[in-house]
Amino acid sequence: MSIRRIEAGPRMSQAVIHGNTVYLAGQVGTPGKSVAEQTSDILATIDRLLKEAGSDKSKILQAIIWLADMADFAEMNSVWDKWVDGPNAPARATGEAKLATPEYKVEIIITAAI
Repeated sequence: MSIRRIEAGPRMSQAVIHGNTVYLAGQVGTPGKSVAEQTSDILATIDRLLKEAGSDKSKILQAIIWLADMADFAEMNSVWDKWVDGPNAPARATGEAKLATPEYKVEIIITAAI
């Protein structure tokens, strides 16, 4: 079975397609923006990468969301809830983690079907 990589770099690819599944790298928004703005940026990037892979948000199987501070859960969800395809909502986990830099407040990892 072939493997296709999207936006491949020396350290990582933004997306990897294997069979009928696309795996997105952890996506982050513009450093320093609010949680809502970062979440909006991330979801736009996810839409773009899924489209390039031949998928869309209705085919998301799993979402893993990392917040730098769980106090931001409601703010992130205010954006997520408007974006997610409700009838096709993915399995999802949300946790708190120290992200790559303090300016990042949200990171989202997606696995989707094609």
